[in-house]
Amino acid sequence: MFFSPFAILFFFFFLLGFILLFALVQVGLISIAFAKIGLSPSQVFGFLMLSLLGSYINIPVRKISVKPQAIPPTVRAFGIKYKIPSHAFQGSVIAINLGGALIPLFLSAYLMLKWHLFLEPVMGISIVAILCYLMARPVPGVGIALPLFVPPLLAALVAIIISPGIHAPVVAYISGTMGTLIGADIMHLKDVKKLYAPVVSIGGAGTFDGIFLTGIIAVLLA
Repeated sequence: MFFSPFAILFFFFFLLGFILLFALVQVGLISIAFAKIGLSPSQVFGFLMLSLLGSYINIPVRKISVKPQAIPPTVRAFGIKYKIPSHAFQGSVIAINLGGALIPLFLSAYLMLKWHLFLEPVMGISIVAILCYLMARPVPGVGIALPLFVPPLLAALVAIIISPGIHAPVVAYISGTMGTLIGADIMHLKDVKKLYAPVVSIGGAGTFDGIFLTGIIAVLLA
């Protein structure tokens, strides 16, 4: 969960990220990762486009009232220093991000049907979600902080243990993306009032980066 008012700045960062991702597709890194879970190069490119464009779309779900509280200009979590933007806080809007939550959810469901998998992905999601929940920390003014490379390492390890063989990359992707989304975001919705953020986006912004990288890295490691 993360919100920032610097939308234009994020747009250029994501534009730069898309150019980089396109280059990586050309050299085959991402194509290799997604080929392991049964996606063609055209499907990979379409998924990247939808994910990046969808990361700007937050679908409001509900609004909750939160008493305003003084937040320090900077906070630190897991050794990273965050600068907190000043804003008039009147409550939090809970939203679902299209690119960081719904698209990975649809892809995970598609992969489960395509490969006829159910028990292993559900077990993997449960384990990764619980571990991510325990390690994630709500940071006022920032969102839910979680070390970037922890979820993919957990997902790859869990997939290799519970589903060794050709299905390990598929289980790794589903476990990593859905486990991170559930454990870091959804299971921490009870901490929304501690975040003091105008918008709490499930799968949005910072979480989108983590989920996207988690899927790729977990597949490559598995």
